[in-house]
Amino acid sequence: MKALLIIDMQMGSFRPYTLRYDTLGVIERINLLLEHFRNKNDKVIFIQHDGSKENVFIPESEDWQLLPELTTNSGDIYVSKVANDAFYHSKLQDVLIEHAITELYITGCATDFCVDATIKAALSKEYKITVVGDAHTTANRPHLDAPTVIKHYNWLWADMTPTNYKIQVLKTDEFLKD
Repeated sequence: MKALLIIDMQMGSFRPYTLRYDTLGVIERINLLLEHFRNKNDKVIFIQHDGSKENVFIPESEDWQLLPELTTNSGDIYVSKVANDAFYHSKLQDVLIEHAITELYITGCATDFCVDATIKAALSKEYKITVVGDAHTTANRPHLDAPTVIKHYNWLWADMTPTNYKIQVLKTDEFLKD
């Protein structure tokens, strides 16, 4: 079984929307992927950061909410996380086992923090991973602009030493062709 992970696409990470690179384009591509996964009866899992220990992204607060442009569905699964790695002290691993999910398709925010940490944790857990290379985003960093960060991480993931599987990095349109 396959699952689409949408990591931290929450209001508090996008104030203002221009903070993140290509926010509206990333949302549009994630929505295309959401439709595809639902049409194939694959799982959709929204990961939401609970920053209660830092007094940010408090569950049910406005900052914690998903971006309103994302299409949600009653069959979607929601997982709360407390660290960059979505597996750390969360129910994500249990959800994946419960639904016999072995293939992860990863999108979201922020490329160089939560997306990267989750990909590396999933790799060590021997999931088959596809990163949708144009469906994750980040902000400019002190020494790198966001497009460079995204390009760098897409290259890094595609070139990582595999466990059982090599990480695949595809653009949305390449993935949807199949």
